[in-house]
Amino acid sequence: MRELGHERNSWRVTKEHVDLRRSAQPERVITFGAEPQRLTLNLAKAAVLVIDMQNDFCSPAGWLDYIGVDVTPARGPIEPVNRLLPALRDANVPVVWVNWGNRPDKMNLSPSVLHVYDPAGDDVGIGGKLPGHGSQVLQKDSWSAATIPEMDVASSDIQVDKYRMSGFWDTPLDSILRNLNVETLFFAGVNVDQCVMATLQDAVCLGYDAILLSDCCATTSPDFCAEATLYNVKQCYGFVAASSDVLSAMHAVTS
Repeated sequence: MRELGHERNSWRVTKEHVDLRRSAQPERVITFGAEPQRLTLNLAKAAVLVIDMQNDFCSPAGWLDYIGVDVTPARGPIEPVNRLLPALRDANVPVVWVNWGNRPDKMNLSPSVLHVYDPAGDDVGIGGKLPGHGSQVLQKDSWSAATIPEMDVASSDIQVDKYRMSGFWDTPLDSILRNLNVETLFFAGVNVDQCVMATLQDAVCLGYDAILLSDCCATTSPDFCAEATLYNVKQCYGFVAASSDVLSAMHAVTS
């Protein structure tokens, strides 16, 4: 009998028979402190989204650096994310990297999206070549769209390109997560008040549980933007937690 599909969502098939029953995944229940309330969840139904930890947003000589933004804050999540991911992988939690990586022809981008990155229409915007090394801004398969080398990326991780602030709009992200039988999403990456928040909002509208990992997120915006984001997540969308508390809860279950 052959398995068709991902281990989390598969049929068992022979020439004469199809078994539609999905294999039951063993529960991996953890409980940890969060805001506004303490949480209990099943890691077998969870995934982590790491958003936009890529060169254009986090590296010197990237697009943000070119337009004069200090990218130092965007590098803050590197250590906590790298500390968390191996433990999540060991618990069989899917790690999904969601990077901005546009089509070279930009055919799915409206003027309103293009304007954000070139408001005067006379500078290096989406798809433009950055001075010095010529990488094309936010373009798929370019240095600009690549995850920064300091991040712990495994061959088993899942890569998803996005084309808007939200990782769900016009992408296969929702289909991938549903095929993995995911219900709960941890959120990490940059910028927490922009692409992370937009993706989290859409996730909640689609019915996912959302947990923003505060120490695994950052922004190059003013501090009040991050403060407002944390407030709004707790008030309107889901929960805020520290990755250290998640790790401690995982360790308590396995020790």
